[in-house]
Amino acid sequence: MNVGDISDNVLLQEINRQKRADKEPLLPTDKLPEILFLTSYPPRECGIATYSQDLLMALDNKFSHSFSLKVCALESGHSNFIYPEEVKYSLDTNDSSKYAELAGTINNDKRINLVLVQHEFGFFQQAGEDAFLQFLYELTKPAIVVFHTVLPQPNESLKVNVMRIAAACASIVVMTKHAAKVLSIDYGIPQQKIAVIPHGTHLVPHLSETILKDKYGLTGRKVLSTFGLLGSGKGIQTTLEALPAIIKTNPDVVFLVIGKTHPGVVKSEGEKYRAMLEEKVEELSLQQHVKFINRYLPLHDLLEYLQLTDIYLFTTNDPNQAVSGTFSYAMSCGCPIISTPIPHAREVLREDTGIIIDFQNAEQLANGVNRLMSDEPLRKHSAQAPCSE
Repeated sequence: MNVGDISDNVLLQEINRQKRADKEPLLPTDKLPEILFLTSYPPRECGIATYSQDLLMALDNKFSHSFSLKVCALESGHSNFIYPEEVKYSLDTNDSSKYAELAGTINNDKRINLVLVQHEFGFFQQAGEDAFLQFLYELTKPAIVVFHTVLPQPNESLKVNVMRIAAACASIVVMTKHAAKVLSIDYGIPQQKIAVIPHGTHLVPHLSETILKDKYGLTGRKVLSTFGLLGSGKGIQTTLEALPAIIKTNPDVVFLVIGKTHPGVVKSEGEKYRAMLEEKVEELSLQQHVKFINRYLPLHDLLEYLQLTDIYLFTTNDPNQAVSGTFSYAMSCGCPIISTPIPHAREVLREDTGIIIDFQNAEQLANGVNRLMSDEPLRKHSAQAPCSE
């Protein structure tokens, strides 16, 4: 993660203070000041949970002698997760009474110097944002809020809520310049309070595509893939609708749909979306060209699947999705990308690194895949070209 990109905020001040302290004798690890992450966390299956674990590992690798990183795990209802040792507290986000209690616990914990909140509106929906606001108001420790979603043109209620969150914290972090602009123009948040830190990703030691395809039984196939927790917003049906036109030109294509259905979606509607996709596969006679990998893959396996991918497809239907971890993973593995025009894609993709298509446009997707598949030098160059960040 590009921690050094943070400017004029509490986290940078804390890091600089601790870097100065590094010149002094090292403190025992049980005496180091703590930064507490308020976030979903593995084994909870959630994109922000994975992101947060990656971020903790990156920070710990660089600053483990300066401060200690701990987690308050966000849970939706009572959970029986067995967490790793860095998880110090947990919060049932559905119980509004627990927020003030947690604030008091943090205030009384002398080790904690800073609270870093990974914010997604869905986390706090059940108890209501007022409960989260009350938590921020009662904290006596400085807080930084990372907004994973920033909706443009908010209604008055949302605008006031975000303004209150901003007023109650020391700094706000977003992952795209577009999100920072929306916060400034649509919400009236002072620019000096907003820091842009692009979504980080893994440094991947690249393996042989030929060997990986052989390992996973995909030798001789041109591989399209997408991954992430499934829900109707993923737009996977757009790719299925594009496949007949792709197969006419590239009969050896296989499309991998990697990931299980989002637990929240399962709770609300079961496997309705996956069943619809499976029905569409049969309707379009795509059984030999689509493979569902209905698992939440370990990181090692996921990165191998991405490295054997010829083209990665990101087809979200949501124009307000600011950033995508799956998109960042694909870029780190050198995948040429075809994406719908979310702000993240517009900021990091250039003409030589990917293709941007309109939402739900199967014809554009098919044309993009066929163009890349027919031009191997272009595809290889796309995989090797740096992004614009």
